[in-house]
Amino acid sequence: MKADIVIVNWNAGPLLRECLESIEAFPEGVGQVIVIDNGSTDGSADLGDLSTRARIIFAGENLGFARGCNRGAAYCTAPYILLLNPDARLLPGGLPSVLGFMESTEGQAAGIAGVQLVGEEGKVQKTCSRFPTLGRYFGHALRLDHLLPSIFKPHFMLEFDHQTTRPVDGVMGAFYLIRSKLYAELGGMDERYYVYLEEVDFSLRAKQSGWLTYHFADAQAYHLGGGSSGNVKAHRLFYVLRSRTLFIFKSQGLLAGATLLFLTWTIELLARCAASAPKRQIGDTLRGYRMYLGSLPAILSTAISLRKRDQREARRLQPAAASRTATLRRVTPQERASRETNQEGIDLS
Repeated sequence: MKADIVIVNWNAGPLLRECLESIEAFPEGVGQVIVIDNGSTDGSADLGDLSTRARIIFAGENLGFARGCNRGAAYCTAPYILLLNPDARLLPGGLPSVLGFMESTEGQAAGIAGVQLVGEEGKVQKTCSRFPTLGRYFGHALRLDHLLPSIFKPHFMLEFDHQTTRPVDGVMGAFYLIRSKLYAELGGMDERYYVYLEEVDFSLRAKQSGWLTYHFADAQAYHLGGGSSGNVKAHRLFYVLRSRTLFIFKSQGLLAGATLLFLTWTIELLARCAASAPKRQIGDTLRGYRMYLGSLPAILSTAISLRKRDQREARRLQPAAASRTATLRRVTPQERASRETNQEGIDLS
């Protein structure tokens, strides 16, 4: 069983080469390797000898993450697609282990899976997340998720040690394994998200279609974090605000979206300015908000269209979701044991 790997690159510097070198070092379970270069200007896409292993598609412009993923997925033919960030690397046994899980009885309900992500010191990063809600953003703006985390649960599942395999709302897009049939069923990533929350939106749509997202704890991948966006704070803030506006309007409706806008421009703006002032980053905060204000009419137009599309898509996928849920419920313990026995001979090469 194999997964085609899609890497979306934008000025990732040496990180892209290191990512591809890890794939060369640990090729088990790897099908095609497809790199979508979003108009990089730092020479990171000049791969030299590594270009013989990877198929490089030069977009000529920054398509954003969602469009880049869809462009790469169009070339995929394997049963699974792995979206891998340039600042991530494969580790020994990681990919074949999670592929084995997806083919197992326990993994039959999983449409998406992530693995333990570790940094330089080998510490497991707590990257599993909950779906964003208006209440969660409100709690974060007032820091209630820090003061009263049992009541105002934070976005990331910090209370979960990430040492057990379990369903979660979302896994980080740095290592995001998807069944190809699910990717096709949902029409890929929603390209109206330029960057941030597109994989969360995908996991939510998958759940609405009867599929689960799993954190698989018996495999690991390396993840640095902030590989391409760490030095553009104002732009990063703008895209964070933009994507969460789209997400809340799309998933929770117009009233929740309007309330989020009020929260963003009142309590949260003051809180962000207060937090950034001691670090002398208030200018970045205000520039990010100015960009957000200038784009707000277009964002709201996109958000309303997202809401309408989401409602249509939910109606379209509802019969398949109900059928899939019913099928999973009908599996008996004896059938599960039989399937587990049959999985022992799976070839993951």
